[in-house]
Amino acid sequence: MDFQVVVLAGGNSKSLTPLVSKDVPKPLLPVANHPVLYYVLHQLEETNLKNLIVVVEGEDAGLLVGAWISGTFVDRLHVEIAAVPEDIGTAGALRAISHYLTAKDILAVSGDLVSDVSPGAVAATHRRHDAVVTATLCSVPISGSSELGSSGGKDKTKKPGRYNIIGLDPRKRFLVHIATGAEIEKDTRLQKHLLHAVGQMEIRSDLMDAHMYAFKRSVLQEVLDRKDTFQSLKQDVVPYLVQSQLKSQAVLSGIPQAEEDGNKKVSFPNNQVMVSQILANASTPSFHELYSMDPDGFAQTRKTHKCCAYIASSSSYCVRLNSIQAFMDINRDVTGEADHLLSDNVIGPSPKLGTKTTVGPHCMLGEGSEMGDKCQVKRSVIGRHCRIGSHVKVVNSVVMNHVTIGDGCIIQGSVICSNVQLQECVVLKDCQVGAGFVVTAGSEYKGESLARKEK
Repeated sequence: MDFQVVVLAGGNSKSLTPLVSKDVPKPLLPVANHPVLYYVLHQLEETNLKNLIVVVEGEDAGLLVGAWISGTFVDRLHVEIAAVPEDIGTAGALRAISHYLTAKDILAVSGDLVSDVSPGAVAATHRRHDAVVTATLCSVPISGSSELGSSGGKDKTKKPGRYNIIGLDPRKRFLVHIATGAEIEKDTRLQKHLLHAVGQMEIRSDLMDAHMYAFKRSVLQEVLDRKDTFQSLKQDVVPYLVQSQLKSQAVLSGIPQAEEDGNKKVSFPNNQVMVSQILANASTPSFHELYSMDPDGFAQTRKTHKCCAYIASSSSYCVRLNSIQAFMDINRDVTGEADHLLSDNVIGPSPKLGTKTTVGPHCMLGEGSEMGDKCQVKRSVIGRHCRIGSHVKVVNSVVMNHVTIGDGCIIQGSVICSNVQLQECVVLKDCQVGAGFVVTAGSEYKGESLARKEK
């Protein structure tokens, strides 16, 4: 389809400390014993989008990611690794590699997206509507929008004012308004010309931006060149394209400038944003069909750009790994209700279990791992080549590779990174233990982050 695919894989991540490090950059952070980047690359391979540019922040992280891709996807994908400076944002990363972009359309997808939404379907929707941007929207995860870095569990409610406000045309094809996170208060404002142009608009707060976008390359490059302060695709580039779309529509519609500059205040009582029909007029044609004609009904020769939305099915799985809570949620889901995202068996080929050791449902045991007698594992992931003693309990936790756990340890709601050693009778609850850390015998920690000091 003449699409170039750019995977924005990132590098370091402060929100995932101490899980990520110089040795394990974010793209290689294991989810159900696969690096998180595996899930995006596997999806693209399944969709037959196999020519990719993977953008990684930092030279060292780029080398590590490139080595893993070449070993895992050899003869399956054609991948170019582009290392860019750290902390330049998603728009900055695309700006830095813009000289490599030559196709008519660009598909940009976040490397931390774990999803079964088809990238090919997003690309096809974009091409069908001849859009300048098509944003993928999916249902907010039960535990709250992971794009906002929620650290709450499933039983915690979302904080007020942290919604995404999405405005759609009546047919739910075009993106006509977007406001995110910190921009939103109890009241939000919509331009009058927007309400005139759309006739009906559906306001949604139950959708999140999946960070999978299709762009018309010529328009994207123009915006990146002209707006050199833009750093984020989500917060800068996409809202700019949506707003400029509406301005051009208002000019075509013949709405007086005085009205165009006015505001219409829309209140959302009790911080609950309901699906609304604003200036309802059931006979109004589709937004862009209406304004392909002039006010007298004659066809316009001047084109305006379209911003489209691809809304994933409510049954789709779509979560971004950008917080420790999201990391825990995804590991739980991929070994449970979303196990179709895995291409291998839940229990590895050669774990060794002691007598009276039980492994419950929705667990994963990596190959080469060994467990002693009378151990219990529930709703947890155990990595490869781990050595676990006797009388050990692991519940709702992730244990990465080459971890040693002594007899009598209890691990609940925690993440144990690679090469960690837990000596006998350690108790951990809701903790994160960084790579290579040693926890001394008999220690008890709750809600702690334990890591070695980096030199």
